[in-house]
Amino acid sequence: MTAPLLDVKGLRVAFGGKDVVHGIDFHIGAGEKLALVGESGSGKTVTALSLLRLVQNAALSGAAEFDGPEGRRDLMSISEHALRGIRGKEIAMIFQEPMTALNALYPVGDQIAEVLELHEGLSKRDAHAAAVQLLAETGIAEPARRALSFPHQLSGGQRQRAMIAMALACKPRLLLADEPTTALDVTVRAQILELLADLQRKHGMAVLLITHDLNLVRRFADHVAVMENGHIVEHGPVQAVFNAPNHAYTRKLIDSHPARDVAPVPDTMDAAPVLEARGLRVSYPVPRPGIAGWFRKDAFVAVQGADFSIAPGETLGVVGESGSGKSTLALAALGLLRHEGALSVAGRKWTGGALYSHECVLAEPSR
Repeated sequence: MTAPLLDVKGLRVAFGGKDVVHGIDFHIGAGEKLALVGESGSGKTVTALSLLRLVQNAALSGAAEFDGPEGRRDLMSISEHALRGIRGKEIAMIFQEPMTALNALYPVGDQIAEVLELHEGLSKRDAHAAAVQLLAETGIAEPARRALSFPHQLSGGQRQRAMIAMALACKPRLLLADEPTTALDVTVRAQILELLADLQRKHGMAVLLITHDLNLVRRFADHVAVMENGHIVEHGPVQAVFNAPNHAYTRKLIDSHPARDVAPVPDTMDAAPVLEARGLRVSYPVPRPGIAGWFRKDAFVAVQGADFSIAPGETLGVVGESGSGKSTLALAALGLLRHEGALSVAGRKWTGGALYSHECVLAEPSR
């Protein structure tokens, strides 16, 4: 029997003397896709971070043997210097919140290129060209221009795709993917999953997928491990676990999948709108490539002539691909971005004071 690429035995993680991961066992073969699924707080992300010893102020014990170019080594006991040679090259990670993982002070293209310069020895020019290509492969439009953008200038989905491009840069043997498609629209989510599957087939890459999305598990993974309160309560092939779950918690997860019921239309559709926009337009200055960017900037139009209204009690859904302008539209409507066009709140022309009683829930709570 071939030894697994990663063999985890008795992994235990504790904070302040309290165990949050309780001696779990699992393994991943070369080219295998294992999904670790469970509710928020079940220990999924802590487990993935512990494999690369990225959990601060935690006591780790157990073993995690990884079959790399230099033979099998225990990730829990090798030196920090040896582990740095594995992180990003042999084992890469896609983090759930790219805004906290990406460096706000550098363009995303430079951050991807840095990985290639460090681990692959590419020149700055070649690394930048490869970074642009990686951005294109992950579905970012105008990748050459986006490579010059700072993280805050990208949409949430674009930042996530930049994070994915960075993780895939060195074609790792094992990819730890922590909710890799959370911020992506349905179309791009399918593209990213297809891309990960294609790279896996080409390079024999294994994937540990951390997710709460059961549909994602069904479509992508070969095996699934169900995690509850720091314990793996069920493990097996995806179809076997989903078709005949043995543990009560697994059955609870499957039964809790939300139904697709359409919300009723409120009776206030003919009332005066709470918020109304006419010809809403938002544009950003963007630098030109090279030295010309110091002297002249182009304009990128994020929202072009949008019209909408919201009646009292109504919920308006704004749907579109990542980068289509959804969040920009909402921020402009709340006066948080400069814009052109007409806005009125409860029949009054928009002013800052008119919006003091309204609230915006942002996509990334960590910000």
